[in-house]
Formats: sequence, structure tokens, C-alpha cells
Amino acid sequence: MLRVNSELKIDNKTISNDSPTYFIADIAANHDGDLERAKDLIYMAAEAGADAAKFQHFKADTIVSDHGFKALSGDQSHQSKWKKSVFDVYQDASVGLGWTPTLVDTCKKAGITFFTSPYALDLVDAIDPFVPAYKVGSGDITWVEIIEYIAAKQKPYILATGASTMDDVLRAVTAGLAINPNLALMQCNTNYTAELENFKYIQLNVLKCYREMFPHMVLGLSDHTPGHATVLGAVALGARMIEKHFTDDTKRVGPDHAFSMDPASWRDMVERTRELEFALGTGIKRVEENESKTVVLQRRAIRLATDLPAGTVLRAEHLNFLRPCPADALPPYCITQVVGKTLSVNGVAGQHISIGSLA
Repeated sequence: MLRVNSELKIDNKTISNDSPTYFIADIAANHDGDLERAKDLIYMAAEAGADAAKFQHFKADTIVSDHGFKALSGDQSHQSKWKKSVFDVYQDASVGLGWTPTLVDTCKKAGITFFTSPYALDLVDAIDPFVPAYKVGSGDITWVEIIEYIAAKQKPYILATGASTMDDVLRAVTAGLAINPNLALMQCNTNYTAELENFKYIQLNVLKCYREMFPHMVLGLSDHTPGHATVLGAVALGARMIEKHFTDDTKRVGPDHAFSMDPASWRDMVERTRELEFALGTGIKRVEENESKTVVLQRRAIRLATDLPAGTVLRAEHLNFLRPCPADALPPYCITQVVGKTLSVNGVAGQHISIGSLA
């Protein structure tokens, strides 16, 4: 059986079912080719509550075929709105290796983690000295070689599973776990149009399937929808790692801005998630500490319906059920223990019945 670690450590953060949700701000192409802008986004992401800032390392000619995209016919999803060729957009969005030390240093100063998705085998090697973890994008789920290559670095690695079948997921997970047990698995939908109808394609319940298949694996969600519904739903279903694109302005021109989150919405997402984590609790049903007063105030007690002298044999018509229910009061389900018993003290209407008031 393939081994999987139920707890991942990325820098000083632990990610597990019992840990706070880990938030990854995917800056991706939102740096717009400007290193200073990339640095600013790192600081903004940290201030908004991100645990990590993720970039994407690629060169256009190692990730897309210019000829291939130009030869495509028909709808190209969100790419159909790009004003440049796909190749040129990727070329503009590429992160040069020369930026890496600066990005790493900026993340350290901001107090968050730097890591990336390398989209070529040589880039895996080039980036390895700088990262504590890797992300494998959905588009590479069928490229088993790079999954194995990243796994062999023996660092935590995250696999997104957008636009894939369960066979694709099993193939990729099996290949990775055979080498490295430190894998996190993310449900994902790779439609980047930011349209509201995308919610019906998110399939959060796939996380239930993943939990059944991989009981101990860290699960997550890589998401591109507006708002917090999908994130909160995923966390409620057991996700402990969330990745969303991050920008300072969703109206900016660029391939990733429109479906990204700005600092205010990111901070709100983190805060709502922390509330949800508190609300989910342990699963143990009990009277909670903050209910110690209301358990008295809202519950009914068996009480006398009329004044009665000591020695009265209690009948049903002598009794009623009214709030509050002090600690020594008998609750309504104890009625059979009261009817037919003798009142040992003089009682007044409204007085609660306790064991001590029965002979």
C-alpha cells in the first residue's frame, strides 16, 4: 500500500486535518512583468492573511506551442479574449530565474513562504534551492514524468486536479506517492472566465471521494470563482489548503486579474474561514461552556401547578412543565418518577420538584 503523510510541514507551518487552513496567494502572471510590482503584491498578500505567495516559473517555449495554438479552431475559453497570441501572453507572464532570490527575500521580509510551479524539468532543478514546497498545476496532471521528478526532491508537493478524470488523478497520485508521501491533493475547476455559472461545475463533493480514497491525505481547493462560497464549502468538507489568485485590482489588463481576489476580499475570505473553523468544532455533542446558563434558562422543569401541603400524593393535574430548570430540578422526562410520589414539604404554585422534595 502506498504511504501518505497526514501532516505536511512547509517552512514553520503545519498543514493537517487538525491545523488551520493554509492559504496560498497565487500571484501567477499578476506581476505584469514588473518585479517591483511582484514585490508589492507579496506584501499585500501577507497583510491580507496569506501563508504563502506562489509564482509560476516557465518560459513560453517550454509550456506552449505557438504553432499548436495558432492551429486551433473554435472556442478557446478565456484565451479567446486575449489581445495577444497565447505564446506572447505566456512570454510576457514568464518569471525569470533572476527574479527568484529577490522574490524569496521579499517573502521572508513579509513573513510568508515563497514557492512556485515549475513547468519544465530543468526549472525544477533551478528552483529547488529556493523552495520548501512545489505546486503541480492541473495542466500537468498527465505529465507523470514531471510529477515524479518533483516528488523525487522529497519536499511537500501539491497536485491540482482540474479538468481531469479519476483515472488521471489515480495515475498521478500513484506515481507521486511511490516516491514521496508528502502529497496534498486539490480539487479544482480550470475554467478561468469568472462567470457565475461556473459554480455548478466546482464539484466540491469530489473532496468526499478523495477522503474515501486517501483517508489520511491533506486535501485542498484551487479555485477561481468570486466570493467565498466554494472556499467555505471546501473547508467544511475537510480541505485544509486553499489556493486563489491574488491581485491588487481585478480590473487590470492581464490574463489572471479578472478571476483573482483583491486584498480586501482575500482578508474577508481568511476571516470567514477562521470563523468556520471555530464553528466546525470537534464533532462531540455536548452542552458547551457558553450554554451553561441557557441550559437552565431555556429548559423546562416539573413544577407545581398549585399550592399543596406536605403529604400530598402527587397526580398529573398537580404538575406542569415550565422554565427555568435549575440544576436540582427534575426535567419533564422524569414525570413517571414524580406522579404517585408523596410531597415531603409544603409546596407553592410554580415551585420546581427535586428529589429532595419527594418522600
